[in-house]
Amino acid sequence: MATLRQTMNSPAEELRSIIVTGASSGIGAHCARALKAEGWRVFATARKPDDIAALEADGIEAFYLDYCEPDSIAALVAAVLDRTGGRLDALFNNGAYAQPGAVEDLPVAALKEQFEANFFGWHDLTRRLVPVMRRQGHGRIVHCSSILGLAPVRFRGAYSASKHALEGLMLCLHQELRGSGIHVSLIEPGPVTSKIASNALPWFLKNIDHENSVHRLDYEAQLERLRAGGSQSALKPGPEVVHAALRHALLSRRPRPHYVVTVPAKIGAVLKRILPASMLYRFLAKRA
Repeated sequence: MATLRQTMNSPAEELRSIIVTGASSGIGAHCARALKAEGWRVFATARKPDDIAALEADGIEAFYLDYCEPDSIAALVAAVLDRTGGRLDALFNNGAYAQPGAVEDLPVAALKEQFEANFFGWHDLTRRLVPVMRRQGHGRIVHCSSILGLAPVRFRGAYSASKHALEGLMLCLHQELRGSGIHVSLIEPGPVTSKIASNALPWFLKNIDHENSVHRLDYEAQLERLRAGGSQSALKPGPEVVHAALRHALLSRRPRPHYVVTVPAKIGAVLKRILPASMLYRFLAKRA
């Protein structure tokens, strides 16, 4: 595996420090530790003290961050820049949760919570770091989006909407930063082994009146999957597939705007391009 110095020829382009959010488990935890092993200075975030302590035990500089708390975003940026002398080479926005439920059953308050955590907080953190990267003349900003940001499926309206919004906003940023030395990429995974399903269960129970919904029978099947930790498949890859895409986005001289990850996600992206809309949405309706 190439080192950072071997991968980047120009010292000005070497990527050495990175913020990785949502590093308590799953994709964020794996990527934070993998990047640390590859020689990065990793600043990882989590919300629970035990998760922060676990990251610190592995030699990672860890901080509290809740995207729904602007003060925690400001504090994170201030603390990291204080430690780096005002520089940062990369940001990996990853922390998020999924709010299940049919659109007609989704309270406005639940949708606002979803956007605070999955969209507005990401924008806040990103916007605070762009000027830093502009001053130093380089940087990489990578967002862990989802194939559901390209091809939505039923009962995932809140999560899909937050990812669609993320795709639109950050692709505009990608264009606006051309020539600045800052590159923006979106990773769009399909199903990956993580805790996103089990973490979604409390949000479903809190915000969706599933017992009185017209979708009650569908919800019963959904609840079984959520309680089991999501769909189970030997073919479901681990978070290392996202790390591979992240590494390319961070180190390549020509990082891609999109990294569609996992076979189901790639199939969905292809079908969106080639199928008539009516056929595509008929197909997607069977995926939930």
